[in-house]
Amino acid sequence: MQLNLQELPAEIVQAKQRYGIVGNAPGLIAAISRAIQVAPIDLSVLVTGESGTGKEFFPKIIHGFSPRKHAKYIAVNCGAIPEGTIDSELFGHEKGSFTGAISSRKGYFEEADGGTIFLDEVAELPLTTQARLLRVLESGEFIKVGSSTVQKSNVRIVAATNVDMAKAVAEGRFREDLYYRLSTVSIHIPPLRERGNDITLLARKFAADFAERYTMPPVSFDDSGRGMLMRYRWPGNVRQLKNIVEQIALFESGNTVDGEMVGTFLPVGSVNYSPVAAHQENPHEYSTERDALFGMILRLQRQIESLNARIDELSAGAQSGHGGGFQPVEEIPSGDDVPVRSLVRFQPFSSPLPPCGSAPLQPESQSSPVTLEETERDTIRRALERNGGKRKEAARELNISERTLYRKIKDYGIEL
Repeated sequence: MQLNLQELPAEIVQAKQRYGIVGNAPGLIAAISRAIQVAPIDLSVLVTGESGTGKEFFPKIIHGFSPRKHAKYIAVNCGAIPEGTIDSELFGHEKGSFTGAISSRKGYFEEADGGTIFLDEVAELPLTTQARLLRVLESGEFIKVGSSTVQKSNVRIVAATNVDMAKAVAEGRFREDLYYRLSTVSIHIPPLRERGNDITLLARKFAADFAERYTMPPVSFDDSGRGMLMRYRWPGNVRQLKNIVEQIALFESGNTVDGEMVGTFLPVGSVNYSPVAAHQENPHEYSTERDALFGMILRLQRQIESLNARIDELSAGAQSGHGGGFQPVEEIPSGDDVPVRSLVRFQPFSSPLPPCGSAPLQPESQSSPVTLEETERDTIRRALERNGGKRKEAARELNISERTLYRKIKDYGIEL
């Protein structure tokens, strides 16, 4: 379910416009609403969510809607600062406190006094720094590196992480008391795969921004292209979507992009398709196409039954045993619309054939049964060979969509 812009409260619309947030998924709107509600109250906030979901926007919303909005806002990436210098960066140091400290320096907590500090990747903080941070949260006090003077700082802390904090606490990598102090209020950002039509909205925005920035003809996505974007799981979330769309906007500039073209820009051999997104887009599409493909396989089985009956008749007249082999057959005409080709060394069955719809047919001499997947792969490969590798023609012959055929080609690793 997506919400219309007219249905949203004015503050949420304002926040989206001010910070360039695209999307109307209920989970995203709920996160924005929670950030606006907690903004006026000086509580610590922990923002959680997978990497690339856009967690960095929410500390800005909290700061911008708080009484501290005219004071400093400092964002610190805790994972990018070496362990040996993180205390100095956060709390400052005195001259001569360590090698290279040629002068005193203010830390972020002193610089941001009266404002907001955003601690991104807070789970990466060393345990010694976690103890210092806990003291700031409890009493507003800190001590510079190399100093014995206690200083005060009136700073609001908003932290973010993509780590399972409960697991980190259980493993001893993060202090439990600090975790509870930081997570007075928690805000969870949903992954992109759970945001439905937000995927196509973001793709359109990224494509338009790229075209405008580099003065290039914009790309557009047809239904199959949008469908492919919706079905992919996006493990890298919004960050990955932006990267893929910008590649498409560069190499397909001015074109209408379909599902097959989108697939060429996705990671090679990836099968990260979201059944949830596909179900939301068209709950009956896959099952219908699957039934059509299985029906085609069953027609092929009936042809094999007929062929084996003819072979049995010929074999009965030529010999009394079961072991006679046959020469390869290039193509055997059939009354159905799917010809049977390249049947090599077909052995007659020594027992009656199973009814249509049962397990795939095979000779007694074969040690392992042919699976339905193998039959399906072989059928698709033969259809592609008959049509000179043209997927559109092969899909029409198989009575499935090009999109399904493309997915099957990737899943089975069929080389054209």
